Amino acid sequence: MHCGFCLPTCASYRVLGTEMDSPRGRIHSLKAIEAGELELDATVASHFDSCLGCFACVSACPSGVRYDQLIEATRPKLNTAELRSPWQQTFRQLLLAVLPYPSRLRALLTPLRAYAGGPLQTLVRRSGLSRLLGPQLEAMEALLPPLAPEGFADRFPLLTPARGERRGRVGLLLGCVQRCFDPQVNAATLAVLQANGFEVVIPVDQGCCGAVSHHQGQMEQTRSLASNLVRSFEEAAGPEGLDALLVAASGCGHTMKAYGELLSDEQSSFSCPVLDVHEFLAERGLSEPFRASLQPLPITVAYHDACHMIHGQGISSEPRELLRMIPELQLREATEAGVCCGSAGIYNLVQPQEAAELGQLKVEDLSRTGASVIASANIGCTLQLRRHLQQDGPKVLHPMELLARAADLTIA
Repeated sequence: MHCGFCLPTCASYRVLGTEMDSPRGRIHSLKAIEAGELELDATVASHFDSCLGCFACVSACPSGVRYDQLIEATRPKLNTAELRSPWQQTFRQLLLAVLPYPSRLRALLTPLRAYAGGPLQTLVRRSGLSRLLGPQLEAMEALLPPLAPEGFADRFPLLTPARGERRGRVGLLLGCVQRCFDPQVNAATLAVLQANGFEVVIPVDQGCCGAVSHHQGQMEQTRSLASNLVRSFEEAAGPEGLDALLVAASGCGHTMKAYGELLSDEQSSFSCPVLDVHEFLAERGLSEPFRASLQPLPITVAYHDACHMIHGQGISSEPRELLRMIPELQLREATEAGVCCGSAGIYNLVQPQEAAELGQLKVEDLSRTGASVIASANIGCTLQLRRHLQQDGPKVLHPMELLARAADLTIA
């Protein structure tokens, strides 16, 4: 198909404006490579590397072309050494050796605790000294938020009992980047689930779900991380099992829902469904005591649709439905909700210029709503939005944090 309906929705095409950096152009290249008319060299590979994997084109395609499957099959081929510069290869390897491993990430962040969010970081950014690091490391520094003490250790018990009438038993994924950079999201999610009558299991040894490596086509690492996570939750769940395994970061949820395809029969998968926490609560409904406890929050909120939620999982109405249950909260809609913010896993680190342009476009769109708060349900998006928003601009919070605040829940 050559209709071009995908072009206006494609984030890379928006900032680069070239046909080869669009879904249609990439599909044309794949056909030419398959026919032996084009070689997958460094130049051609760069056009695939410019893809964010946001899947907006899949949602927009009237013919149902599965570009998501095509790009997923192509990504492992891009890791061939000669297709990227030595620095690009090394930088990606370093990221994949740290980000999916919370203990390593925390060790790396420990010396930065005094710097992050402090006056020295402000001075470095205002003076432009961070530019001396080079574009990739500068992008890392720009995304570095203040580091809360709670982000350096997992303090949740294996089993948190339900409050009030017990309605079920669920597992909760903490997420690697989320537990380090925004630990209050997990605390708020746990409190909301507990207050709605759900017993929550959190394995103390849970690791990464494999989303970051999956997005980069590193399938061996992804399968190893995924199988370890399955084992961790299955052992923690015990003979009673779980009603569902819940995720509060949409990038993780998208990959975990694909475990049936990623893992072999020997590695198995979860014995319960993987659900986004908004999807689960909207389906089960908030409990009557919890709804009665919701106090007015007289704020305006713009909900940001993470790509791996709206395009990858088809979840859009559920978070909005939950937010509308908060009295006096006004929900406002951005003009281009389905366009990527530029985070896309590690895209804003390996393609910093394109990601920065997309981040600025996204925050301008969200800011035009006049909302005082932006609700984001994906940690990558949250960090990207916070980076590009003005200091006096809207605050970025997870919907679970807003529900917890309205219910006046104590966050551990």
